[in-house]
Amino acid sequence: MIVVKTPEQIDRMRRAGNLVAQTLDLVEQAALPGTKTATLDALAEEFIRSQGAEPAFKGYMDYPATLCVSIDDEVVHGIPGERRLKEGQIVSIDVGVRDGGWYADAARTVRVGAVSPAAIRLLTVTQEALRRGIEVARPGNRLGDISAAVQTYAEENGYSVVRELVGHGIGQKMHEEPQIPNFGRPRSGPELKRGMVLAIEPMVNAGRAEVRFDADKWTVRTVDGSLSAHFEHTVAITDAGPDILTQVD
Repeated sequence: MIVVKTPEQIDRMRRAGNLVAQTLDLVEQAALPGTKTATLDALAEEFIRSQGAEPAFKGYMDYPATLCVSIDDEVVHGIPGERRLKEGQIVSIDVGVRDGGWYADAARTVRVGAVSPAAIRLLTVTQEALRRGIEVARPGNRLGDISAAVQTYAEENGYSVVRELVGHGIGQKMHEEPQIPNFGRPRSGPELKRGMVLAIEPMVNAGRAEVRFDADKWTVRTVDGSLSAHFEHTVAITDAGPDILTQVD
């Protein structure tokens, strides 16, 4: 069942979203060559708890960390640990916050030092694909309009979208209906209505769309070793247009 939120409930989610954005800013600034991914995770958890909130991922389905830290060909769900970041890598940082019973979730792919022009282009296109998906998240449109906007832009630029993993509704649960694929047909799927809140999250590969799971059963990576980028926002659908909750006020 798709849960529609009141304006008051959306404002409560906005606080969680603001903390998500602040956490991503902190982690991006700390994502320097030589930094352990576990150090990024500890920084994120300390900040979230200092604000009276909780890391949404830690313990969710037994996930062991606050962040997902996915490097280069890792698409999502990389577990922080003893690995140190290296100059020229791209790193996808995904974080969720639970505050007062309400969730928010966002991700961004960041550069570690100077990266290749090919990596910069992948990040630029993926971020624009997210923007285009968000732009059509309006009452009266269909879920497939979001999916098609992401897919069309990514593929027009020579990239592929991951099909095994999707975005999702979000609210008092981390994952609610509907699922939001990054591929689809315009004017298909459920109608978008005021008060729906969606975590829209393009996962775009430089090579093939197919992915595989590592032995840890969490880390997802491209089958061909190509780079992957991931950008995500939690977005409320309002009469005035899409309202991005996961940004700093």
